[in-house]
Amino acid sequence: MQTDPGRTPESVPVGSPEELAKRLGRTGYLCDDSLATIGYLALSMRRPLLLEGEPGTGKTALAEAFAEALEIPLIRLQCYEGIDAGQALYDWDFPRQILHLRALEAAGGGAVSDAAAAEESLFDERFLLARPVLRALRESPAVLLVDEIDRADDEFEAFLLEVLSTYQVTIPELGTISAGTPPVVVLTSNRTREVHDALKRRCLYHWVEHPGLDREVAIVRSRAPEVSETLARQVVTLVQRLRSAEGLLKPPGVAETLDWARALEALGAGELDVETAAATLGAVVKYREDAQRVRQALDRMLAG
Repeated sequence: MQTDPGRTPESVPVGSPEELAKRLGRTGYLCDDSLATIGYLALSMRRPLLLEGEPGTGKTALAEAFAEALEIPLIRLQCYEGIDAGQALYDWDFPRQILHLRALEAAGGGAVSDAAAAEESLFDERFLLARPVLRALRESPAVLLVDEIDRADDEFEAFLLEVLSTYQVTIPELGTISAGTPPVVVLTSNRTREVHDALKRRCLYHWVEHPGLDREVAIVRSRAPEVSETLARQVVTLVQRLRSAEGLLKPPGVAETLDWARALEALGAGELDVETAAATLGAVVKYREDAQRVRQALDRMLAG
Protein backbone atom coordinates (compact mmCIF):
# COMPACT_ATOMS: atom_id res chain seq x y z
CA MET A 1 0.00 0.00 0.00
CA GLN A 2 1.34 3.41 -0.94
CA THR A 3 1.51 6.09 1.74
CA ASP A 4 1.64 9.83 1.46
CA PRO A 5 5.27 10.72 2.25
CA GLY A 6 4.05 13.87 3.98
CA ARG A 7 1.85 11.94 6.39
CA THR A 8 4.03 9.51 8.29
CA PRO A 9 2.88 7.96 11.57
CA GLU A 10 5.22 10.35 13.38
CA SER A 11 3.59 13.41 11.81
CA VAL A 12 0.00 12.23 12.36
CA PRO A 13 -0.02 10.48 15.75
CA VAL A 14 -3.81 10.93 16.06
CA GLY A 15 -6.47 10.17 13.49
CA SER A 16 -8.88 13.08 13.89
CA PRO A 17 -9.63 16.23 15.88
CA GLU A 18 -12.10 14.23 17.95
CA GLU A 19 -9.42 11.70 18.89
CA LEU A 20 -7.04 14.51 19.84
CA ALA A 21 -9.73 16.11 22.02
CA LYS A 22 -10.29 12.78 23.78
CA ARG A 23 -6.58 12.29 24.41
CA LEU A 24 -6.22 15.81 25.75
CA GLY A 25 -9.30 15.28 27.89
CA ARG A 26 -7.67 12.26 29.51
CA THR A 27 -4.84 14.53 30.65
CA GLY A 28 -7.35 16.94 32.20
CA TYR A 29 -7.20 19.51 29.38
CA LEU A 30 -10.69 20.12 28.02
CA CYS A 31 -10.64 21.96 24.71
CA ASP A 32 -13.38 23.11 22.37
CA ASP A 33 -13.87 21.85 18.81
CA SER A 34 -12.00 24.72 17.15
CA LEU A 35 -8.90 24.26 19.29
CA ALA A 36 -8.94 20.49 18.77
CA THR A 37 -9.21 21.03 15.01
CA ILE A 38 -6.33 23.50 14.75
CA GLY A 39 -4.23 21.28 17.03
CA TYR A 40 -4.88 18.27 14.82
CA LEU A 41 -3.98 20.28 11.72
CA ALA A 42 -0.72 21.41 13.31
CA LEU A 43 0.19 17.78 13.93
CA SER A 44 -0.88 16.48 10.53
CA MET A 45 0.65 19.34 8.53
CA ARG A 46 3.83 19.51 10.64
CA ARG A 47 3.26 23.20 11.22
CA PRO A 48 4.05 25.19 14.37
CA LEU A 49 1.00 26.28 16.35
CA LEU A 50 0.90 29.90 17.54
CA LEU A 51 -1.46 30.43 20.46
CA GLU A 52 -2.36 33.97 21.46
CA GLY A 53 -4.66 35.05 24.24
CA GLU A 54 -4.94 36.67 27.63
CA PRO A 55 -2.72 35.31 30.42
CA GLY A 56 -4.30 32.36 32.16
CA THR A 57 -6.31 30.99 29.23
CA GLY A 58 -4.40 27.70 29.12
CA LYS A 59 -1.91 28.25 26.29
CA THR A 60 1.09 26.79 28.09
CA ALA A 61 -1.07 24.05 29.57
CA LEU A 62 -2.06 22.95 26.05
CA ALA A 63 1.58 22.29 25.12
CA GLU A 64 2.00 20.31 28.33
CA ALA A 65 -1.15 18.35 27.55
CA PHE A 66 0.10 17.67 24.01
CA ALA A 67 3.26 16.09 25.39
CA GLU A 68 1.34 13.96 27.88
CA ALA A 69 -1.32 12.93 25.37
CA LEU A 70 1.22 11.98 22.69
CA GLU A 71 3.55 10.40 25.28
CA ILE A 72 6.59 12.40 24.15
CA PRO A 73 8.92 14.72 26.10
CA LEU A 74 8.14 18.40 26.63
CA ILE A 75 11.07 20.78 26.04
CA ARG A 76 10.38 24.34 27.11
CA LEU A 77 12.06 27.54 25.99
CA GLN A 78 10.98 30.47 28.16
CA CYS A 79 11.43 33.71 26.25
CA TYR A 80 12.41 36.97 27.90
CA GLU A 81 13.73 40.36 26.91
CA GLY A 82 17.26 40.03 25.55
CA ILE A 83 17.21 36.29 24.82
CA ASP A 84 19.45 35.41 21.88
CA ALA A 85 20.08 32.46 19.59
CA GLY A 86 22.91 31.12 21.73
CA GLN A 87 20.70 30.87 24.81
CA ALA A 88 18.10 28.97 22.80
CA LEU A 89 20.44 26.80 20.74
CA TYR A 90 23.71 25.74 22.34
CA ASP A 91 26.77 26.79 24.28
CA TRP A 92 30.15 25.29 25.09
CA ASP A 93 31.03 24.09 28.57
CA PHE A 94 33.95 26.46 29.16
CA PRO A 95 34.92 25.18 32.65
CA ARG A 96 35.23 21.62 31.33
CA GLN A 97 37.17 22.82 28.29
CA ILE A 98 39.66 24.59 30.58
CA LEU A 99 40.04 21.46 32.69
CA HIS A 100 40.60 19.51 29.50
CA LEU A 101 43.39 21.87 28.42
CA ARG A 102 45.03 21.59 31.84
CA ALA A 103 44.85 17.83 31.61
CA LEU A 104 46.60 17.97 28.24
CA GLU A 105 49.28 20.22 29.66
CA ALA A 106 49.77 17.90 32.62
CA ALA A 107 50.15 15.00 30.21
CA GLY A 108 52.99 16.87 28.57
CA GLY A 109 51.32 16.89 25.19
CA GLY A 110 51.28 13.13 25.02
CA ALA A 111 47.55 12.96 24.37
CA VAL A 112 47.54 15.62 21.65
CA SER A 113 50.42 16.14 19.27
CA ASP A 114 50.03 19.85 18.41
CA ALA A 115 48.12 23.04 19.12
CA ALA A 116 45.68 22.57 16.24
CA ALA A 117 44.69 19.14 17.46
CA ALA A 118 44.33 20.49 21.01
CA GLU A 119 42.02 23.24 19.78
CA GLU A 120 39.96 20.76 17.77
CA SER A 121 39.57 18.51 20.79
CA LEU A 122 37.99 21.38 22.72
CA PHE A 123 34.94 21.38 20.45
CA ASP A 124 34.02 17.79 20.96
CA GLU A 125 30.46 16.60 21.49
CA ARG A 126 31.16 15.97 25.17
CA PHE A 127 31.63 19.72 25.78
CA LEU A 128 28.45 20.76 23.98
CA LEU A 129 25.62 22.18 26.13
CA ALA A 130 22.42 21.72 24.16
CA ARG A 131 19.78 24.39 24.84
CA PRO A 132 16.04 23.81 24.23
CA VAL A 133 15.89 24.34 20.45
CA LEU A 134 18.86 22.07 19.75
CA ARG A 135 17.55 19.48 22.21
CA ALA A 136 14.19 19.45 20.45
CA LEU A 137 15.83 18.86 17.07
CA ARG A 138 18.04 16.07 18.39
CA GLU A 139 15.55 14.37 20.72
CA SER A 140 12.39 14.61 18.61
CA PRO A 141 9.70 13.34 18.59
CA ALA A 142 9.13 15.91 21.30
CA VAL A 143 7.00 18.97 21.98
CA LEU A 144 8.97 22.23 21.80
CA LEU A 145 7.16 24.93 23.77
CA VAL A 146 8.36 28.45 22.94
CA ASP A 147 6.64 30.30 25.75
CA GLU A 148 5.84 34.03 25.57
CA ILE A 149 7.50 34.69 22.21
CA ASP A 150 6.16 38.25 22.42
CA ARG A 151 8.78 38.98 25.10
CA ALA A 152 11.66 38.34 22.67
CA ASP A 153 12.97 40.82 20.11
CA ASP A 154 12.96 40.95 16.31
CA GLU A 155 16.36 39.29 15.92
CA PHE A 156 15.29 36.29 17.96
CA GLU A 157 12.10 35.96 15.95
CA ALA A 158 14.15 35.92 12.75
CA PHE A 159 16.39 33.18 14.15
CA LEU A 160 13.39 31.13 15.24
CA LEU A 161 11.73 31.56 11.84
CA GLU A 162 14.82 30.17 10.12
CA VAL A 163 14.93 27.13 12.41
CA LEU A 164 11.21 26.43 11.98
CA SER A 165 11.54 26.65 8.19
CA THR A 166 14.14 23.89 7.95
CA TYR A 167 14.15 22.12 11.33
CA GLN A 168 17.93 22.15 11.24
CA VAL A 169 20.80 24.21 12.63
CA THR A 170 24.49 24.42 11.81
CA ILE A 171 27.13 24.28 14.52
CA PRO A 172 30.36 25.44 12.84
CA GLU A 173 32.55 23.09 14.87
CA LEU A 174 30.32 20.01 14.45
CA GLY A 175 28.27 20.49 11.27
CA THR A 176 24.56 20.55 10.50
CA ILE A 177 22.07 18.90 12.85
CA SER A 178 18.64 18.08 11.43
CA ALA A 179 15.54 16.70 13.08
CA GLY A 180 14.73 13.23 11.78
CA THR A 181 11.15 13.86 12.86
CA PRO A 182 10.14 17.52 13.19
CA PRO A 183 9.18 18.36 16.76
CA VAL A 184 5.66 19.47 17.62
CA VAL A 185 6.17 23.21 18.07
CA VAL A 186 3.82 25.34 20.17
CA LEU A 187 4.45 29.07 20.50
CA THR A 188 2.52 31.18 22.98
CA SER A 189 2.00 34.93 23.12
CA ASN A 190 0.22 37.17 25.61
CA ARG A 191 0.25 39.85 22.92
CA THR A 192 2.31 42.37 24.82
CA ARG A 193 3.50 43.21 21.31
CA GLU A 194 2.58 41.96 17.84
CA VAL A 195 4.44 38.92 16.55
CA HIS A 196 5.78 39.63 13.06
CA ASP A 197 3.78 38.51 10.04
CA ALA A 198 6.62 36.35 8.72
CA LEU A 199 6.54 34.15 11.81
CA LYS A 200 2.73 34.09 11.83
CA ARG A 201 2.70 32.91 8.21
CA ARG A 202 4.89 29.96 9.17
CA CYS A 203 2.44 28.94 11.89
CA LEU A 204 -1.15 27.88 12.26
CA TYR A 205 -2.88 30.39 14.50
CA HIS A 206 -5.49 30.24 17.24
CA TRP A 207 -6.77 32.85 19.68
CA VAL A 208 -7.46 31.13 22.99
CA GLU A 209 -10.46 32.51 24.85
CA HIS A 210 -11.32 32.03 28.48
CA PRO A 211 -13.65 29.02 28.69
CA GLY A 212 -17.38 29.42 29.10
CA LEU A 213 -18.99 28.68 32.44
CA ASP A 214 -19.90 25.03 31.82
CA ARG A 215 -16.53 24.16 30.32
CA GLU A 216 -14.64 25.87 33.12
CA VAL A 217 -16.70 23.98 35.68
CA ALA A 218 -15.82 20.78 33.82
CA ILE A 219 -12.13 21.78 33.89
CA VAL A 220 -12.26 22.28 37.66
CA ARG A 221 -14.02 18.97 38.16
CA SER A 222 -11.48 17.23 35.91
CA ARG A 223 -8.32 18.79 37.41
CA ALA A 224 -9.59 18.97 40.99
CA PRO A 225 -12.11 16.11 41.36
CA GLU A 226 -12.13 16.52 45.13
CA VAL A 227 -14.04 19.80 44.68
CA SER A 228 -17.81 19.32 44.70
CA GLU A 229 -19.96 20.26 41.72
CA THR A 230 -21.73 22.92 43.80
CA LEU A 231 -18.54 24.59 45.00
CA ALA A 232 -16.92 24.38 41.57
CA ARG A 233 -19.89 26.11 39.95
CA GLN A 234 -19.99 28.85 42.61
CA VAL A 235 -16.26 29.53 42.23
CA VAL A 236 -16.36 29.57 38.41
CA THR A 237 -19.42 31.83 38.38
CA LEU A 238 -17.70 34.36 40.63
CA VAL A 239 -14.40 34.16 38.71
CA GLN A 240 -16.22 34.84 35.44
CA ARG A 241 -17.87 37.89 36.99
CA LEU A 242 -14.44 39.07 38.13
CA ARG A 243 -13.12 38.75 34.56
CA SER A 244 -15.91 40.94 33.25
CA ALA A 245 -15.48 43.53 36.01
CA GLU A 246 -13.91 46.80 34.97
CA GLY A 247 -10.72 48.11 36.49
CA LEU A 248 -8.94 44.90 37.54
CA LEU A 249 -5.21 45.07 36.89
CA LYS A 250 -4.98 41.29 36.38
CA PRO A 251 -8.21 39.37 35.71
CA PRO A 252 -7.94 35.79 36.99
CA GLY A 253 -7.18 32.92 34.62
CA VAL A 254 -8.12 29.26 34.76
CA ALA A 255 -5.08 28.52 36.94
CA GLU A 256 -6.40 30.96 39.55
CA THR A 257 -9.84 29.35 39.36
CA LEU A 258 -8.26 25.99 40.15
CA ASP A 259 -6.17 27.45 42.98
CA TRP A 260 -9.22 29.07 44.55
CA ALA A 261 -11.35 25.95 44.31
CA ARG A 262 -8.57 23.85 45.87
CA ALA A 263 -7.99 26.41 48.61
CA LEU A 264 -11.66 26.41 49.55
CA GLU A 265 -11.73 22.62 49.53
CA ALA A 266 -8.63 22.55 51.76
CA LEU A 267 -10.51 24.75 54.26
CA GLY A 268 -13.47 22.39 54.19
CA ALA A 269 -15.79 24.99 52.67
CA GLY A 270 -18.92 23.37 51.31
CA GLU A 271 -20.03 26.53 49.54
CA LEU A 272 -18.76 30.00 48.77
CA ASP A 273 -19.92 32.83 51.04
CA VAL A 274 -18.73 36.40 51.46
CA GLU A 275 -16.57 35.75 54.53
CA THR A 276 -14.78 32.71 53.06
CA ALA A 277 -14.34 34.39 49.68
CA ALA A 278 -12.79 37.48 51.28
CA ALA A 279 -10.41 35.37 53.38
CA THR A 280 -9.13 33.41 50.38
CA LEU A 281 -8.90 36.14 47.75
CA GLY A 282 -5.12 35.73 47.65
CA ALA A 283 -5.63 32.58 45.61
CA VAL A 284 -7.39 34.41 42.81
CA VAL A 285 -6.31 38.08 42.73
CA LYS A 286 -2.67 39.06 43.02
CA TYR A 287 -2.71 42.86 43.36
CA ARG A 288 -3.68 44.83 46.46
CA GLU A 289 -5.80 47.23 44.40
CA ASP A 290 -7.68 44.32 42.83
CA ALA A 291 -8.29 42.71 46.23
CA GLN A 292 -9.72 45.97 47.58
CA ARG A 293 -12.08 46.37 44.61
CA VAL A 294 -13.25 42.76 44.84
CA ARG A 295 -13.86 42.88 48.60
CA GLN A 296 -16.04 45.96 48.17
CA ALA A 297 -18.13 44.17 45.53
CA LEU A 298 -18.33 40.64 46.95
CA ASP A 299 -21.84 41.01 48.36
CA ARG A 300 -23.18 42.15 45.02
CA MET A 301 -21.24 39.63 42.96
CA LEU A 302 -22.25 36.64 45.07
CA ALA A 303 -25.86 37.76 45.15
CA GLY A 304 -25.94 38.41 41.42
